[in-house]
Amino acid sequence: MTPLAPILERFFREYLPRDRGCSPHTSDAYAHTFRLFVCFAADLHGTTPSALVLEQMDATTILAFLADLEQTRGNSPSTRNARLAAIKSFVRFVEYREPSAINQVRQLLAIPAKKTDSPLISHLNRTELQAVLDAPDPTTHRGVRDRAMLHLCFAAGLRVSELIGIRLDEVLSDPRPAVRIRGKGRKERVLPLWRETNETLLSWLSIRPESTAPELFLSARRQALSRSGFEYILAKHVTAAAVSCSSLRGKRVSPHVLRHTCAMHTLQATRDVRKVSLWLGHASVKSTEVYLRADPTEKLAALQAGTAPGLRPGRFQAPDQLLAMLRET
Repeated sequence: MTPLAPILERFFREYLPRDRGCSPHTSDAYAHTFRLFVCFAADLHGTTPSALVLEQMDATTILAFLADLEQTRGNSPSTRNARLAAIKSFVRFVEYREPSAINQVRQLLAIPAKKTDSPLISHLNRTELQAVLDAPDPTTHRGVRDRAMLHLCFAAGLRVSELIGIRLDEVLSDPRPAVRIRGKGRKERVLPLWRETNETLLSWLSIRPESTAPELFLSARRQALSRSGFEYILAKHVTAAAVSCSSLRGKRVSPHVLRHTCAMHTLQATRDVRKVSLWLGHASVKSTEVYLRADPTEKLAALQAGTAPGLRPGRFQAPDQLLAMLRET
């Protein structure tokens, strides 16, 4: 029997950060998957997480874990597939280090991902966006910070991890206002800023408290803002904005909705999906094509470019009710 704990430790301490060069966010996501898995597997096999062995991580256990994610935790197929991807990454690591587990590895790698729906992305229209951006009170310390965060998150189309990870030295002013973004997959990009967005950042920088944290945005404790912290701030201002903008009531506005909103507005302004992909930092234009499905402008242009087939003229005449009754008798 091969203890699972030492292999997992090498996977997270050596393989992911050193060999794969994964970002801390990827490592955290993988670690959360295995926190869920080892607790589930320990309960299933009647043991403790530290006593699990590699042989207990078989196809039957993994399939039961994936089913539990959907049935007990209520996870979507997309989340289920993400957990499976983390497990398969670990299994590939095991493949080259535990020759006795090769057949077990082959079975685990054969577990298919579930097909998922591709719904239209959710985004805000111009009125809804303006209401959210106007919600923070610019006369208070937190209001200045919140307004700067919301403006920057929308204007740059940032992921939450990108927004809260921006450092002070990544806010640029020469030759023009811009911000350096460290994106997904360790890809960096520099984005110019609107004058209005730059003004909100300068307002925040002028009152930003002293802190040892290098991040641009700080929490009330003068520490780097967390993901959940920004989600709470956004939800608070969306609730406030819904008072004056009724269409926001009952609408779920996550940080990623601001990113989708930036993408949709950029697409409508440029009519070029490649520019949207470049702005968002997508590795492939295929990731950006989801916005084409949500934007009716291109479809309207295609509709107007064609000619509808003609219809034979004629007018419907309702049958006489008395004659119809007589025919049925």
